[in-house]
Amino acid sequence: MSPERPGFLQKIGYLLGRPLPGSMRDWIVEDLTGPGHIRRYVIRGLLPVIPLFVAFMFIPGMLWVKLGMVVLLLIPFLYFQVALSRVYRRHLLVNNGLDPALLDKVRIQRADSIHDEYRERYGR
Repeated sequence: MSPERPGFLQKIGYLLGRPLPGSMRDWIVEDLTGPGHIRRYVIRGLLPVIPLFVAFMFIPGMLWVKLGMVVLLLIPFLYFQVALSRVYRRHLLVNNGLDPALLDKVRIQRADSIHDEYRERYGR
């Protein structure tokens, strides 16, 4: 991984769609395809809506109604966020001048290791 990492303002710009300098491409690839990329993506998506969920707690009413409002928004939000993660990560790769086929890097590496293990075991 590249020793150069984006600063706080660069990272916010990156998440909002601004490309990072070419010297940080290794970091971008690791961020979008490395271990934990889905977890990072979901957390980044949830951060902007947390104030809305907190605001729901100030609405007069019973606690279960407030929590119900949060859950009713959270379930479809998470569903669509996970469903569209590939589209968003592909956009970030293209926006930073990288090949969108890098999204399949992990899948290809896993398939190659399974294939190599098969060849070792069965000799074919």
